[in-house]
Amino acid sequence: MRVLVATDAWHPQVNGVVRSLEYMAAEAPHFGAEIVFLTPERFRSVPMPTYPEIRLALATPGRVARVLDEVAPTHIHIATEGPVGLAARLVCRRRDLAFTTSYHTRFPEYVSARTPIPKAWSYRALRWFHREARAMMVSTPSLERELEGRGFHRIRRWTRGVDTQLFRPRHERILDDRAPIFLFVGRVAVEKNIEAFLSLDLPGTKVVVGDGPARADLERRYPKARFLGTLAGEDLARVYASSDVFVFPSLTDTFGIVLLEALASGLPVAAFPVTGPADVIGSSACGVLDEDLREAALAALEIPKDRCRAYGETFTWRESARQFFSNIGSAHEEPDRGPHIRNEG
Repeated sequence: MRVLVATDAWHPQVNGVVRSLEYMAAEAPHFGAEIVFLTPERFRSVPMPTYPEIRLALATPGRVARVLDEVAPTHIHIATEGPVGLAARLVCRRRDLAFTTSYHTRFPEYVSARTPIPKAWSYRALRWFHREARAMMVSTPSLERELEGRGFHRIRRWTRGVDTQLFRPRHERILDDRAPIFLFVGRVAVEKNIEAFLSLDLPGTKVVVGDGPARADLERRYPKARFLGTLAGEDLARVYASSDVFVFPSLTDTFGIVLLEALASGLPVAAFPVTGPADVIGSSACGVLDEDLREAALAALEIPKDRCRAYGETFTWRESARQFFSNIGSAHEEPDRGPHIRNEG
């Protein structure tokens, strides 16, 4: 199995999509598979409007077709709905090639938070994008149910994992701020709803790891919070292990790999009861989900760290990769029954 993965999310971006794809590729040999990435690195690019940190590839169908000819993949997976994904989809349709897709990001919610474009319009575009796929992969049961209700079909599950060797409890605490330490890790952007965390009346210290277009404004408005910028590897893992509660204020994330990193590091989670944290935490008693995020954060302080670590260890990248390759294999074996799509918004 040689799988060409077309993705607009790639380095230098630091996000869950990139990490999911990297770990999946690392596990591929265990399943007799090889991954070849088609990324923005192969094309010229321009800054994304309202989010210049992300660059949009000027991908062309001709260039994508040449890559397909060079790689000769047995399977094609389109991971994102951006320019690279669109060009790959077009080539697949022109050549009558089967492909699978995945739904990582709530673009309709992100777009509506930044522009006056109605969510219904964006969902209509996404249904068009995914409707020809043999399978569309999503990360959680609640997201699957939600998208089915919006007219998406052929949905399969692809969960996520965590590196439990890197993210683990540690004896040393590198953060010398006043305890307890409430931590957020992720893009510092409007769609992450970080202000819902920073505005809470909590004891101790609030720490934010990550960067993005909202950072300068939030740093100015919340001077008592610590903003550490983007961290990775050991530096990031040590910050997790030095904290007491992981606060996840997002209302739109489809999963949240940072939740698994926090749990593997022994951190209980405080979040709203929405898709993502509701699926990850479930009935594990390793977090508190409440519409009152302050109450959730304070209650999470009482959760034992060893319970969170044990639960975090149940999420592996090998199982995530097994699901991915199983989905691709079985989807391509099934006959193409044509798109099934509803027209409502």
